[in-house]
Amino acid sequence: MLCNKKIMGVILAGGIVLFFLQGCYKDKTVVSDTGAVITRTVTFSGDIIPIFNKSCSLSGCHTGGGKPPDLSAANAYNSLKVGNYFNTNNPESSVLYLWLTGKKTTQMPVGGMNKDYNALVIAWIKQGAKNN
Repeated sequence: MLCNKKIMGVILAGGIVLFFLQGCYKDKTVVSDTGAVITRTVTFSGDIIPIFNKSCSLSGCHTGGGKPPDLSAANAYNSLKVGNYFNTNNPESSVLYLWLTGKKTTQMPVGGMNKDYNALVIAWIKQGAKNN
């Protein structure tokens, strides 16, 4: 009888541990916050293009002949504008922002982006998404 109580106690404790461990599961789509708040002017050529060069076009994924949008330095702005990838009236609904944060589909770039880069992108969109 004492042995059965010990076994039931171990099973119950194991069940409780498993219940709490399931909350530690990591999904493939990670929603990340935007990082720091940007208060300075963000420029497309000085801030956004370097992010694209480092994270999106370097791998060859989003360059001419790759997957749209073409984020190469020469074509990125027009590709984003023509493809309606940003929405200056509602920046948080911008397709570009939703991809970067993983709120639309698998987070881009795959594996996620630096939160400070996300903050720069959303600040740029909020500032009017200018080709500057």
